[in-house]
Amino acid sequence: MSEDGRLVVLSAPSGAGKSSLAKALLADPRFAISVSHTTRAPRPGEQDGVHYHFVDTATFARLVAEDAFLEHAQVFGNRYGTSKAAVESLLRRGAHVLLDIDWQGARRIKALWPQALTIFVLPPSLAALEARLKARGQDDDAVIAQRMAKARAEIEHYPEFDHVIVNDRFEEALADLQALIVSGRPRRPLSIDPAGLSATPQ
Repeated sequence: MSEDGRLVVLSAPSGAGKSSLAKALLADPRFAISVSHTTRAPRPGEQDGVHYHFVDTATFARLVAEDAFLEHAQVFGNRYGTSKAAVESLLRRGAHVLLDIDWQGARRIKALWPQALTIFVLPPSLAALEARLKARGQDDDAVIAQRMAKARAEIEHYPEFDHVIVNDRFEEALADLQALIVSGRPRRPLSIDPAGLSATPQ
């Protein structure tokens, strides 16, 4: 494995902007993302091997039996897994490999791969998160309420992560993320209010 290649786990509640940050990082050739395997059907516009490796349940079960995954989970009736071979291949090339997974997956990765860097992306506040979810225009009030309840539960796990960044202003958050991954050091101090589940760069 290259000394420069780092395995990075990104987790966040829905609406915090994690996927947009990861996409922006991938514009830099130093970064790569591990394409997960899944048993769910492709959605319109998704390509096999680009968005996911789409496999049937029997193939997924065989891969589990062969210990092919760093971590795997079942979500809403579908199975998802992170390929061990794909991650190791990218790291050997010296790439910083991003895993876009939830806090449970992050916990499993850290247990199996202690040197992995885990980063939790927080919104500046729960009010800001709710505003972002509403601005999408994709969900009704009941669904947004469900997403907010899930977000509160997910945010409670941020202390388990090596670092936390706040996606308050996108370019600032992206610079924070790049600095953490490349140097292993935060770029700006962070003040977190656990009672209000909010975070503010100092």
